[in-house]
Amino acid sequence: MHSLLSHPRLTDCRRLFLRNYEVWINIGVHDFEKRGEQRVLINVDLYIPLAQSTPQHDELNEVLDYDFMRKSIGQRVQQGHIHLQETLCDDVLALMLAHPDVRAAVVSTQKPDVYPDCESVGCEVFGLKEV
Repeated sequence: MHSLLSHPRLTDCRRLFLRNYEVWINIGVHDFEKRGEQRVLINVDLYIPLAQSTPQHDELNEVLDYDFMRKSIGQRVQQGHIHLQETLCDDVLALMLAHPDVRAAVVSTQKPDVYPDCESVGCEVFGLKEV
C-alpha cells in the first residue's frame, strides 16, 4: 500500500498499519467457495492525527492499540458468509473509521489461492472522515 501522508488533510497524521493479516473465512459467490473457508489476507492503513497519537509517557493508552485492528476484523469475519471481497473491505473500512482517533483508512483484501497463475486477486478501498 502507498502512504497517503502527502494528502493535504493527512499531513498532520501518522500511519499505523497491519500487513497481510491472514484469516480463514467463508467468502465467495461460487458454490465451491460456499463449502469451506478460504485464506484471505487483509491489509489496513490507519491515519491518526499526531495530536492523538504522540505519546508523552510511553504508555499504550496514549496511542491506538494495534489490537483494535485485529479484533475488529476478527469480529467481522465471525459474522458468517460474505459473498464479495468488496463487502468485506467496505465493512472493515467502516469499523476502522468508527474509531474516534482515525481520520482516514485504507483497507485491502486478497485471496491468494484463487488462481494458480497469479499471486492473488483482491480489492482496496479508501475512506476519509469529513471535517
